[in-house]
Amino acid sequence: MKLVLAIAATLGLAIAATTPAPAAEEPPEKTYTVVRQYESFEVRDYAPYLVAEVTLPGNADEAGNQGFRILAGYIFGKNKGERQIAMTTPVTQSAEPKTIAMTTPVTQAASEGGFVIQFKMPAEFTLDTLPEPLDARIKFRGTPAQRFAVIRYSGRWSDSNYNEHLDLLRKGIEAAGLRSSGSPIYARYNAPFVPWFMRRNEIWLKID
Repeated sequence: MKLVLAIAATLGLAIAATTPAPAAEEPPEKTYTVVRQYESFEVRDYAPYLVAEVTLPGNADEAGNQGFRILAGYIFGKNKGERQIAMTTPVTQSAEPKTIAMTTPVTQAASEGGFVIQFKMPAEFTLDTLPEPLDARIKFRGTPAQRFAVIRYSGRWSDSNYNEHLDLLRKGIEAAGLRSSGSPIYARYNAPFVPWFMRRNEIWLKID
């Protein structure tokens, strides 16, 4: 099974060689609360938040790489007003141009139209105040409050590593008497240059 990522995973996807890819930190604002900790995973409640997303056909790797470049182009200034969006946190602002910190993770998930790649937008923005993208494929939307079972692991971004932990998550959910639905969400928190043993990866499954 190819890697499936949702909305989002941040800097885990490859970016064009001409584009810098500094590491992004987790947002200072708390976007979730841990409901319960199990042996191999935890259940989190996520608050509503805004995402910029693009849906692309193809396999997971191709869609993920292309989607990352499209969204990275948007935050690097390919928007009306050419506002730069910094890939570090906390959120910082200057008089002109305004800077927007990119938050993690970047996620990717399967959809009927291919794969949905998303960047979470900083909490200070609304649908009315986000810079308008020049690429019509980029869409904004608010995600509702949701509950996820999440497994966290390190290591390489390989199918085998992903599948091993997805299987572990599903078995843990079943053993806990919970029910999940929807496609797995694959979240990555680090830049490609971060050593594999220091990377933070997660898989999310929605809990009914």
